[in-house]
Amino acid sequence: MDTHDAYRLWADAHAFYDTPLLPDARDEAGPLAELSARWEHRLAEETPHGALLRTNALFDTLNGDGPLHLLHVTHALEEISQNGFLYPSGGCLVGSIYCAPLTVHGSGFRMHNLAEYVLNKEAPAFVAKGGEGRTPTPLIFEITRPRRAYRGLAGVDYLRLGAIHLSIYSDLEYLLSNAERSALRETIVSRIKNSTAFLALAAAIVYEGAGVAAPSFLELLDETIPRLPILGYLYFEALAEYLMLHSTSDHTQQLVERGEFNNWLYKEMLFATFPDMAGRFDLAKFRPAPGKFDVLLAGVDTTVDPVHARAYLRDRISYLVAARLFTTGQIPEAWRHTRWEFDSLATQMGPLLGHLIHRELRTFGRYPDFYFYFDQHKALQAWNYWNHMDIFAPFNGTMPKGEVGINPAYPDLEYSIYRAVRDEAGRVHPVEKLDLTIAPRLVDIKYTLMRNNKWSVPQPSPN
Repeated sequence: MDTHDAYRLWADAHAFYDTPLLPDARDEAGPLAELSARWEHRLAEETPHGALLRTNALFDTLNGDGPLHLLHVTHALEEISQNGFLYPSGGCLVGSIYCAPLTVHGSGFRMHNLAEYVLNKEAPAFVAKGGEGRTPTPLIFEITRPRRAYRGLAGVDYLRLGAIHLSIYSDLEYLLSNAERSALRETIVSRIKNSTAFLALAAAIVYEGAGVAAPSFLELLDETIPRLPILGYLYFEALAEYLMLHSTSDHTQQLVERGEFNNWLYKEMLFATFPDMAGRFDLAKFRPAPGKFDVLLAGVDTTVDPVHARAYLRDRISYLVAARLFTTGQIPEAWRHTRWEFDSLATQMGPLLGHLIHRELRTFGRYPDFYFYFDQHKALQAWNYWNHMDIFAPFNGTMPKGEVGINPAYPDLEYSIYRAVRDEAGRVHPVEKLDLTIAPRLVDIKYTLMRNNKWSVPQPSPN
């Protein structure tokens, strides 16, 4: 893949929130153009908190003047201080330092509600499950905004990385043995072939307007997630999106007045339903029992309607399958005519293959090596694109929840890092300047907050 192709792929993997009046070129020539426009209108104009998609505290922070203040939580400050470097991690922000916004408040800083949850609940739960002797520590970054920095709002959407994963695999596949390549291809083809019932249903809903009962759709989705783990991510993001846009609880309203989506909704839902994810964050396992859906929502927020939520999820997940997992401009033909060969499937469902490959590589015995080979390669491409665009603080563009990163490869970035403490009012204050340097190299997975403290190799799921 040449540099020009990489730029195009990474541009397509970003959501540009500052261009609401421009059509999305990704779909303008394809069959999803009209549906994409309808979804954008529905989310922004027909939900209680849709206005936050364009105007929110995160965007105010990114577009502000003066220093940018961000909060990062670590449980490995001792190790970091000893080597003097702070490394980025993978995940939804690809290869950046995972942070949340801070707002100057009196003599300290008020945390975004995402940071409050991570620091007060998520990080302690992680430490309690396997971080003996470790303490969650807040770090404050004070960053001088570069004069040439991109002034737009471009967020990376990790659900759009499928084509990039497939491209990287094509570039690096000979790092695998012949037997590994053959096994990988056969596994991927088998997974998709045995998931056609769900893929065909989602395609029929999107392209033919098929009427399907929402409970039946969610049951089939639940059955398919073990074979297509990326569906767990789509399900999670769609449900989180629904909760943040539709909740009208007092807590949500208070946060909306601050310009923030309520991150506690999906966090509480996730960790209450899957408590083990506090130390082993793995959305491929996100499979809320369909029969307990009403109970799940009631335990999170009584202001949302489970019947409406199920119908929304049926339509939204079907759209995301077509828009994020099928090759742009391609409508899968009659499934019975499909040639079940890797190269043939790559033409119609390249992004789906890419997501499955990226996941499947984690089950290989040499996963620690391939974590570096593939994810570091992906991070290098991301950093190159961000530097091309002069993006020094990328954010999660799947939805502007408050997740923002620091581009570790941005040239001559000026910043200071402080150890912080909380006061009784919940504000954080810098108390000690740390002699740390942000390094453009992915951290060893065992030191990341959102990963297990040992190499976590998922068990192969059914084909």
